[in-house]
Amino acid sequence: MSDAGGGPAELLPMVFARPREALAGAHRVLAADPTPHDASIAQQVIGVFERDFGDASAAVARLRVAVRLAHRSGSAAREADALAAFGVALVHAGRTRAGLATLDRAVRLAGGGEAARVRFRRARVLWVLGRHAAALDDLRVALPVLRRAGDPIWTARALTLRALIHLAQGSVAGAEDDLGVAERLFATTEQEHDVAVAVHNRGLVAFRAGDLPAALAHLDDAAQRYRRLGTPAPDLSIDRCAVLLTAGLPREALDVADAGVRELESLRGQATRRAELLLAAGRAALAAADPAAAQSRTAAAGRLFAAQRRDWWAVHSRLVLLQSRLAAGAVAPSLVRQAAAVAERLAELGSPEAAQAHLLAGRAAVALGRPADADRHLAAAARSRTHGPALARATGWLAEALRSEAAGRPQRTLRACRHGFDVLERHQLTLGGSELRAQSTARGAELAAVALRACLRTAGPRRLLVWGERWRAIALAVPPARPEPDRTLRAELVRYRGISSRLEEVQAEGRAAPQLQRAQRALERRIRARALRRPGDGTRDGSRAHQPLSVPVLFDALGEGQLVELLDIDGRFHVLLCGGGRVRRFAAGPTAELAAELEFARAGLQRLAFGAGRRPRETMAALEASGRRLEELLLGPAAGRLRDGPIVVVPPGWLHWMPWALLPVLRPLAVSVAPSARAWLRARAVPEPERDDVVLVSGPGLATGPDEVAAIAKLYEQPTLLDRAQATAGRVLDALDGARLAHIAAHGTFRADSPLFSALHMVDGPVTVHDFERLQTAPYRLVLSSCDSARLAPSGADELLGLAAALLPLGTAALVASVVPVNDEATAGLMQSLHRGLRSGLSMAEALCTMRAEAAGDPLGNATACSFTAIGAG
Repeated sequence: MSDAGGGPAELLPMVFARPREALAGAHRVLAADPTPHDASIAQQVIGVFERDFGDASAAVARLRVAVRLAHRSGSAAREADALAAFGVALVHAGRTRAGLATLDRAVRLAGGGEAARVRFRRARVLWVLGRHAAALDDLRVALPVLRRAGDPIWTARALTLRALIHLAQGSVAGAEDDLGVAERLFATTEQEHDVAVAVHNRGLVAFRAGDLPAALAHLDDAAQRYRRLGTPAPDLSIDRCAVLLTAGLPREALDVADAGVRELESLRGQATRRAELLLAAGRAALAAADPAAAQSRTAAAGRLFAAQRRDWWAVHSRLVLLQSRLAAGAVAPSLVRQAAAVAERLAELGSPEAAQAHLLAGRAAVALGRPADADRHLAAAARSRTHGPALARATGWLAEALRSEAAGRPQRTLRACRHGFDVLERHQLTLGGSELRAQSTARGAELAAVALRACLRTAGPRRLLVWGERWRAIALAVPPARPEPDRTLRAELVRYRGISSRLEEVQAEGRAAPQLQRAQRALERRIRARALRRPGDGTRDGSRAHQPLSVPVLFDALGEGQLVELLDIDGRFHVLLCGGGRVRRFAAGPTAELAAELEFARAGLQRLAFGAGRRPRETMAALEASGRRLEELLLGPAAGRLRDGPIVVVPPGWLHWMPWALLPVLRPLAVSVAPSARAWLRARAVPEPERDDVVLVSGPGLATGPDEVAAIAKLYEQPTLLDRAQATAGRVLDALDGARLAHIAAHGTFRADSPLFSALHMVDGPVTVHDFERLQTAPYRLVLSSCDSARLAPSGADELLGLAAALLPLGTAALVASVVPVNDEATAGLMQSLHRGLRSGLSMAEALCTMRAEAAGDPLGNATACSFTAIGAG
């Protein structure tokens, strides 16, 4: 009746070893006119499978039959086992009272080792319900019995459960110890599903310990194991959502949670897990700045938790609901009272989230002008700054900073901000991938805002500059961790190029290619997952990378030049003009007015580039007026203090797609743009390569063909020229590695949805940021004459992702690229002018300035020239 050869009893452990085989075996047992005892086992196997992997309602019906048959068999042990499985199913179906009563009945009926196994299952549902103390009581009784019985499977399951309870209560060390023993026990068995769960839980421990790359690696491994077994894993969706949320990827976290809810609904799966997924979705929506979506999902979760009598979970959903209301601007005295009550209840339950509830109450009290309440709650939240994972400590320092700010103590405020940044920077060095590093800085955005407000009120411009740099573009402070040689990743990048190239060809013919699109998206997910899992070198000294800006060093480096740092503080631009041994501050315009003006200017440049404007000179006149308005908003009175020397502009991350040459005061000057003053200093310090080579690349599909690089090649002696069939990704990357000067004329694609897949198109497909990050040394100077090649995506607090952001930390000192799509034919002539300037010894910014001057009389040439910017050391 069973392939296992041991009769129906062998089917029960097989449910968590080879679930599909167990299910098939149970159906064979039922088809063979079994005894009530064997039929009970078979019905229980099917019911457990449905309970954990399928229809929760069907599971309840099957297990009710299993209990009835077990009673008919006359075996108390059989009946107790069936009752325990039935009780668990009732709880997961949302029938908590009936489920617990059934489990209590099973405990009374069972004896010996069976009683221990029943107690374990009752402990597990108590953990699901958030009743951790009661769950631990059952485990204290069950574990010694299971150990004495020499039962490795159930002992390992009990230790795993105890580890999860430790995690819920904030004890990572205790969880690691229990999981380590459980994994060794599972290794002696053939319980494949239990092993997958152990790997999954190892990811959860890594997550709670603050090691996000390890957490993602373990969760990815567990996902593959679940897929091989063909078993849904709602718990994995819940935990992946939490990890992505902590990693600063809230939209992805929301997608994962919503997909998990849809899958459970299609299966009619566990109501308990559906509620948890809805709560995870609410948290993700809140982090994604969508309080309305957060409230709807969290309210639905709260209703389910209440119906399921899950107080622990209901209180946590109440916290997220209150946080959503504050984010939506619904500040009222009742919010303080409700948040305080939630904080008290969370503390009683032993939840680490109590600090978040106190922080919420403190924020609301500050907004309502209730200083005593604010101080009390923020002080309680600030206690988490001394213990726990890095992000919990950083939240504690934020609470301390807000408390000091409310009390009017700026020095204490800045001290708290400094400690919070130190914690976050150490955490950031554990992250290897550039995307994860950039997104992780979102945790420090509010600390940065608090620090800037404190400086603006009490400190001079020089100190404001230092603090303005403290949390700006720190992900670019050091290169992403070098990936180990990875043949799989290299092969996937090659496959990605091939699929993308074929997809482009098919779409150019006007045909749909859904299979190619699906394959492309699948490869993108795999490549990105490998990048996110890359560990950082947390052992290396990060003090040099994260050391504060030295203003005297900056002055020495500027010489006769000036640096313009733009700060967005509470919705208004402030300009810090640095040079000549002084830092001066000027108030400029409101940030809210800038976005619309910038869109107008970019649209005007595109119309001129592609001939959409019927009156080019009128369009150019409108752009001139727009440039004056942008100058007024961004620079204010500082515009009149700029000298003729080189200018370095350091804007907020979201302004890096600004065509700076449209500003009248900047157009005749040698202007370069940098993510931060420290990034500019590092770019200046990049040593020039010993090689004196020039690499010229021409990609496919240009209106001018290879003519652009052919004309530039005449300006240099023996350049490396890659065009037509020679411009393959592999040859281009090899030539670029460590080159002194490179010029790439190729169409580019900026991916706002996934910036590290922004690409330059070669003859065999796209070269993405992931490819460039594998260079040992980026080219010292680089010209990108392709469309949109300078576009960067703001992320995190004030970080940047994209091609330029990848190259600067890898050793590119300066690059020239476009911030809007440009006209190929107009670009070709301008690039010759640029290279004549470089050939004569000009810097990138100076050569670009000369190029603009030569194009001034022609609307198309002028618009094209204004679309390019110099990034880095200029």
